[in-house]
Amino acid sequence: MRRVYLDNSATTPMLPEVLAAMQPYFSDHFGNASSIHHHGQETRAAVERARSAVAALLGAQPSEIVFTSGGTEADNLAIFGTMQAGDHLISSTVEHHAVLNACKRLEDTGCDVTFVPVDRSGRIDPEDVKRALRSNTRLISVMMANNETGALQPVDEIGRIAAEADAYFHTDAVQAAGKVPIDVRKVSCDLLSISGHKIHGPQGVGALYVRKGTKLSPMLYGGRHERSRRAGTENVAGIVALGKAAELAHAGLEGGHARLLGKLRDRLERALLQIGATGVNGDCASRIPNITNVFFDGIEGESLVIALDLKGLAVSTGAACSSGAIEPSHVLVAMGLSADRARASLRFSLGKQNTAEDIDFAIALVPETVARLRELSPAWAAEPTPR
Repeated sequence: MRRVYLDNSATTPMLPEVLAAMQPYFSDHFGNASSIHHHGQETRAAVERARSAVAALLGAQPSEIVFTSGGTEADNLAIFGTMQAGDHLISSTVEHHAVLNACKRLEDTGCDVTFVPVDRSGRIDPEDVKRALRSNTRLISVMMANNETGALQPVDEIGRIAAEADAYFHTDAVQAAGKVPIDVRKVSCDLLSISGHKIHGPQGVGALYVRKGTKLSPMLYGGRHERSRRAGTENVAGIVALGKAAELAHAGLEGGHARLLGKLRDRLERALLQIGATGVNGDCASRIPNITNVFFDGIEGESLVIALDLKGLAVSTGAACSSGAIEPSHVLVAMGLSADRARASLRFSLGKQNTAEDIDFAIALVPETVARLRELSPAWAAEPTPR
């Protein structure tokens, strides 16, 4: 049976070039990057080459890159590494749980957190951020691109607001990296998170950009790795792979691959909207080019995901980290969708490996599957839900 994978926002398949780059560091090049002998210096050089590649993707300096175990650790290090008891933090209602749950933990430890709302397109009004500022606001944490809808936030404006208020600005760019150009100087962020497995690298490695001069307390204590910001022997193979994935992502942006993804995504959207009683969540917002989030009224999203998977198409109902949750997407509810419509929504996300033939496969499969599930739904047969 043919299988098509359109859940790249959950994780991406590793590119062959990335796998080839990392494999020698599981065997021949095994040295500890902190050792001063040949074997150690060989792997140290590989780590630093990867650091330069990640920095180039973000418009940063290599010394400003801290390697982590992934996006969640990078988000947590940015938040817990800058906040102190009694400080105030501003975030949004649509953040990834790596940020939301870190904020909730901060509240338990005596910090104040303000969650600013979003409009129906899923975007924050920068004026709401400005109004939320307090004299003790230390950090603003707002994602660059939403992991469920792809909506891009006005991070340039928020960065200026943070700078004027003398507050740190962190942005979770896990979904944005490799999909849109990123220049940390233009964004005026002090901290920025990325994850390897979202840009066709391996799972278990990520990075945090830390602007020079930003005071950051470590979460892990031990050796002086990563300029004393993240203790622990480096995951050399993972870091090398992240560096190669960042290099390829950078080249893809310059080569126009994101535009190609956008064309495939738009063609998929146009076809799905012909089904009827459907719509694109957040379609009025500027979005990264590889995500579309579509509601299919009268259907349980999880049932549709399962039915499509049985026929060879992999999609999702939202964030992979929330799979198994019975609550509707917090992102879609924050945008004003009803619980029923939020549960009837699916995310389709494209990656570098996807082709026009993959989109044709989805276009042929989804309408017939939706029609069959609607026929089986007593509620839909009795009273179809208008768009």
